[in-house]
Amino acid sequence: MPKEEVKIYPVLLAGGIGSRLWPVSRELFPKQLVNLAGDDSLIQDTIKRLSPVLDIDNVRIVCGDDHYYEVLRHLEEINVSSDGKVISEPCGRNTAPAILLAVLSILKNEKDAVILVFPSDHVISDQTEFHESLQKAVDLANMDKIVTFGIKPNYPETGYGYIEGGKSMYGDSFAVRRFVEKPDEKTARRYLKAGNFFWNSGMFAFKASVVIKEFQAYEPGILKGIKKIVSKGDSVPFDLYEKIPDISIDYAIMEKTKKGVVLPSDFGWSDIGSWKSLYDFLPKGKDNNVIEGDVILQDTRNSFVRSENRLVVTNSIENIVIVDTPDTVFVSSLEESRNVKSVVNKLKKLGRKEFKSHVTVYRPWGTYTILEENNDSKIKRIVVYPGAKLSLQMHYHRSEHWIVAQGTAKITNGDQVFILKENESTFVPKTNRHRLENPGSIPLHIIEVQMGKYLGEDDIVRFDDDFGRTVKAKKKTAKKKVVKKKAVKGKKKKGK
Repeated sequence: MPKEEVKIYPVLLAGGIGSRLWPVSRELFPKQLVNLAGDDSLIQDTIKRLSPVLDIDNVRIVCGDDHYYEVLRHLEEINVSSDGKVISEPCGRNTAPAILLAVLSILKNEKDAVILVFPSDHVISDQTEFHESLQKAVDLANMDKIVTFGIKPNYPETGYGYIEGGKSMYGDSFAVRRFVEKPDEKTARRYLKAGNFFWNSGMFAFKASVVIKEFQAYEPGILKGIKKIVSKGDSVPFDLYEKIPDISIDYAIMEKTKKGVVLPSDFGWSDIGSWKSLYDFLPKGKDNNVIEGDVILQDTRNSFVRSENRLVVTNSIENIVIVDTPDTVFVSSLEESRNVKSVVNKLKKLGRKEFKSHVTVYRPWGTYTILEENNDSKIKRIVVYPGAKLSLQMHYHRSEHWIVAQGTAKITNGDQVFILKENESTFVPKTNRHRLENPGSIPLHIIEVQMGKYLGEDDIVRFDDDFGRTVKAKKKTAKKKVVKKKAVKGKKKKGK
């Protein structure tokens, strides 16, 4: 009797915080949400290229709590239903728990399934070759093999881990002999010459039932812990998930399993792990430069220059990367740009907000952009998506003036509920309960002027919230004395 066909589920891993492409990628808006190589974000591009070989309606995405609503929005922008497709982790626990979380969630509705795992922040240039590799991987998975896509190296890269292929298996595949860490240049050249070493792409294919048996054999504690979490419902409890070991799928399963095969692949892959790798991937213009945005080059060669909102002019430079954002300019030699991660760590130690967020901050209901800020006032542009609303809230330390710049606003201000149209305004005194809603069909733009001696995003008490963030703080906590850097002591709350 022939085996019953099982459904195929693509699983995207989107839990990174994006420090290697700072300042465009930041902790609250990592590179998978950024448009880096086209009109779509990397996560949107990852989903689109799966079709038609895989049904993108079956996609599942594992991401961090901070990015959950933005991932939903990115799905909806490409007309993919977001219903039940996104699993949010309350804290990062590496790829093994994330993958198992997705697998067990899928098995709540399926007896078995073929799972294909993809990082959500990589790029691929040869779609035809990629689709052929997908089909080969599905075939191998149906033979109860655990497949890892090994990228055929074309130069001695020292920034990737490698997979050594062993004896020839089915079709083009090889048994996995071993995984090796990032090599030095001499070792990488030896791997390249040997011909049976491949870059570790972090992409996999396997049957759910097969990988669960391997977890039971090699990591039974993780399997037990994730089963308990999945049995609790759709949300992932922080207190349970933080106890799960932080371990990659390579260490947990791939280095131990006897079912592993490496599928050699050559489809123009890059993990976009640095500005140099993005430069290598993108098409070059005159003098071997890559430019994005409002850029004028003079006597400039072999460089990457990106500007988001102002003119950038270069003169007599080469092998340089310049990335300009509204609040930061990053300048580096192209070759050493991968060291930006250490810069981000330094910013964290200094307490700089630039490591974490842009001047435009994404929220479940829309965005806000800080236009100007000083000790006792802050000006924001708030954009509320159609049909969305902020929490019903109040502030102890600041008052707010709202001016409608575009669209129609439904305002709750104390005991009053009323409509404001373009060029109309209202004043919200401190301690007044208030709410901003967009009842219209176009984005609502509000200019908000905050006034007060403390303007931090943690000065907020929520009474009702569509996004489950309702927190009613004790008045005495929020009223504590403002000390150094105007920071309010006590537990911080997320912003609006």
